[in-house]
Amino acid sequence: MATQAVQATQVKKLPTFVWEGKTRTGEVKKGEMEASDADQVHSRLRQMQITPSKVKKKPAQLSFKLPGVGGVSKKDLVVFTRQFSTMIDAGLPLVQCMDILASQSANPTFRDVLFKVKAKVEQGSTFADALKDHPKVFDELYVQLVAAGEIGGILDTILNRLGQYIEKAQKLKSKVKGAMVYPIIVLTVAVGITIVLLLFVTPVFAKMFKDFGSALPAPTQFVVDLSAWLQHNGIYLLISVIAAVFGFRAFHRNPKGREMWDAFVLKTPLFGPVVRKTAVARFCRTLGTMISSGVPILDALEVTAKTAGNRTVEHAIRHARTQIAEGKTITQPLAETQVFPSMVVQMIGVGEATGAMDAMLSKIADFYDEEVDASVGALTSAIEPIMLVFLGGVVGGFLIAMYLPIFMLAGAVH
Repeated sequence: MATQAVQATQVKKLPTFVWEGKTRTGEVKKGEMEASDADQVHSRLRQMQITPSKVKKKPAQLSFKLPGVGGVSKKDLVVFTRQFSTMIDAGLPLVQCMDILASQSANPTFRDVLFKVKAKVEQGSTFADALKDHPKVFDELYVQLVAAGEIGGILDTILNRLGQYIEKAQKLKSKVKGAMVYPIIVLTVAVGITIVLLLFVTPVFAKMFKDFGSALPAPTQFVVDLSAWLQHNGIYLLISVIAAVFGFRAFHRNPKGREMWDAFVLKTPLFGPVVRKTAVARFCRTLGTMISSGVPILDALEVTAKTAGNRTVEHAIRHARTQIAEGKTITQPLAETQVFPSMVVQMIGVGEATGAMDAMLSKIADFYDEEVDASVGALTSAIEPIMLVFLGGVVGGFLIAMYLPIFMLAGAVH
């Protein structure tokens, strides 16, 4: 009961202070921290080996955030991991680190999770086991690496590697997402313009053409008929689109459907190479980070398979894991899957032979990060003219179809 009362007092909303200070290396740091007063902020900053130069209370702001809405972003996780690494390296006890970091977290959801982790550690649990209770925040990779760090007594080093890994993985994910934003926006605009033209503009022209009393050119008649069909059947089309979206989601959730879709994506001409390079970079980065942290190869491959992001790549990794468990080297089963480029397999083989597989995997991951960057740039360059031609074709085709009868009528008068 006493522990619950203490925890309830800690979770209670405290004033937020904006601070600025310098680290031992002279680097300027800024941030926000919840504390009872400015003196507590000064004390915590000194514990973090930061010399405060400015601490002031944050002015009250209106918040429109709905209760229960929100989660923990990768940025929150990276900041926590890096600060935790620094504090552990400075020799602070783990529970004290958790208390400081939980108190200064600006994200209420993350703050609540950290206090729960701290409470479980205080009850005698290991840090890794406490993190395991919150899989939505700390995934299996995070928990496994923390466990390896606790066993090896190198938790600060592991946390530093984790921070770097999460940052690079998020950067890679952002690149791929960025490549998809432009075509989706252009396609949405094109569809929106087409619907507006067919529902609101075409009927005005159709009424005018009716007074001409003559047959319309084929392109014009097609647009007029399409407009009439959309006005009468638009609701059914909308229902069909919604049903198709839900149908695809159900198909994608089904294990067999997901496998078929992931295999198809890898074979597509434009997106396939980007997805494959992204998967290779993720595989090498994850496996290299885990091996360098002392995680056994079979456990590392199991976690790497779960974080592959593509079922075809996941099956390839699991196949390699099964073969390694039977005594084979990693290169032969990876080559058999034909998912990983031969250059990657050969480089991993060199790393395995020289006993520096973690370093080799890190180099491959860095190389493929750059390859993804180049591929995303090439993909954007290829899609951009296609999208512009498509959008121009839709609008230009409509204008030609609508004005063609007027041009023909003007020619007949002359």
